[in-house]
Formats: sequence, C-alpha cells, structure tokens
Amino acid sequence: MKLADLVQSADWKAEKHVPVIDAPDKVKAGEKVAVEVCVGKEIAHPNTTEHHIRWIKLYFKPDNGKFAHEIAAFEFAAHGESVEGANKGSVYTEAFGRVVMKLNVSGTFVAEAYCNIHGLWENSKVIVVEE
Repeated sequence: MKLADLVQSADWKAEKHVPVIDAPDKVKAGEKVAVEVCVGKEIAHPNTTEHHIRWIKLYFKPDNGKFAHEIAAFEFAAHGESVEGANKGSVYTEAFGRVVMKLNVSGTFVAEAYCNIHGLWENSKVIVVEE
C-alpha cells in the first residue's frame, strides 16, 4: 500500500473535506503572491472536539522539476476541548492558512488536509509564472 492510496479527492464545491487553494491563475516571476488554503469554503466542515480538521499542508511542484517543495504547514490544535467536557472550551481554530511567496517558474500547488474522522484529502491548482 502507498500513502497515495489513502488520499481522497473530489470537487471542493460538493465535498466539505477537500482543501481549497485560493491563488491567482497567473503571476509575474519574482512578484509576491499570497496563497490561502482552507477546508469548508463552500460546505462548512464540523469544528467540534469530536470532528475537526487537524492540519493543512501546501506544496509546490515546479513544472520543470521532479520534486515538490513544502511551502507551509498549518496546524489547528484547539477544537473546544475543556476540563468541563467536549465542546465546552473557549477556543476553536478554523481550518484556514495564508502564506506569501515568490515564484520563479510555473507549477502546481497541492494542498493536503487531514480530518480526524475521514482521513486525508487533497486538491491541486496550476499557477502560471510569466517573465
């Protein structure tokens, strides 16, 4: 078995677990670009002690490269846990992250998210870098 066998994907507009990558379709080489990732953009994902998104990771695979680069890792550690019981806590982290970067070549972003109940999910988005 490979890790890829455990990762699910779907249309993020119809499946609440799929990470969404918000990035422009084109940027200029060396220009700052902000990329946001989240889960539950179209259909809200539960955010409770029992059912939540634990993390999202963002990678970039250059068109001319063999390997992907890890761009960012966002960990969401508070989901209403409390000594008074589940969902009685005062903090609930949202499955959202933002990173700013500069790109020199075109490629593909790949986001991976982990739901504590439903496992690994992925999505990708191509970005074109113009000279």
